Parts: sequence; structure tokens; C-alpha cells
Amino acid sequence: MADIQLTLNEKKHGSFFIEEGDEKIAEMVIAIAGSNLTVYHTEVVPEQEGKGLAHELLVYMVEYARQHQLKVIPLCPYVHAQFKRHPELYQDLWEGDES
Repeated sequence: MADIQLTLNEKKHGSFFIEEGDEKIAEMVIAIAGSNLTVYHTEVVPEQEGKGLAHELLVYMVEYARQHQLKVIPLCPYVHAQFKRHPELYQDLWEGDES
């Protein structure tokens, strides 16, 4: 598993990210407000696609949310798709639509 880091500013906006050398190769943009963690966007640089980095960020974000008793708001299309595809894995975190 890649070394995933978290950066948050004073407004609790930031990202989970993976660096290779001094280059950010994958990032999941988030914000934390109250008991919610909103995921806005997940991106992997083109030359690193297909290596499972987005999934690693997803797994790390889910662990973080559970540790901090946060509900996830998956505005990111990737995260939303994963939550809908595997509701049994994420139902404790997601109060989203069930359709």
C-alpha cells in the first residue's frame, strides 16, 4: 500500500494524497464540517492510472471517517460509484440515496 498523507487547512479543507518523490501522483480532495466528511474529487496522474491508487485513497478515507465517527458525503463521481456498487461496505458511513 502506498504511503498516504492527509493535509487539512484551518477550515478543514484539504486532501488525502500519495506522493512519489516530490510529485503528487494521486489525490482525494475533501472537507470536514461538523460530523461530515465531503469528498469532492479524486484524481490520479495519467501515467499512474490503473495501479489501484484511487482505491487505496478510498480505503484510507473510509478508515479515517470511521475512526473519527464521520459520515461521508460522496460528491466525487468515483467515490459515489463505489458506495453505490458496494453498499454493504459503506452503509455505516453513507446516508445517501439508496436508488
